[in-house]
Amino acid sequence: MNFVDEHKDILTQAVEGREREVMHHQINIDNYRLAVAEIEVNHADDPHMQEFAAHLRDLLASSLVEQTKEKIMLKVIKSQLE
Repeated sequence: MNFVDEHKDILTQAVEGREREVMHHQINIDNYRLAVAEIEVNHADDPHMQEFAAHLRDLLASSLVEQTKEKIMLKVIKSQLE
């Protein structure tokens, strides 16, 4: 395998890895949003669940930032494959 082929192969693998990371972040984002909504509807009077919801909101914010980073890197890697 020559350098060009190897470079393309590594970038292709990197794209696949980044796409998985974006998907994993999306799964977490969806789960955090749904869990917060569940707590707000069915556990609004439970201070422990409100604390948990606050923690989930922090995780949600962090996951949104991390997913954006992954999307940027994915775009950059894909541009090198063009």
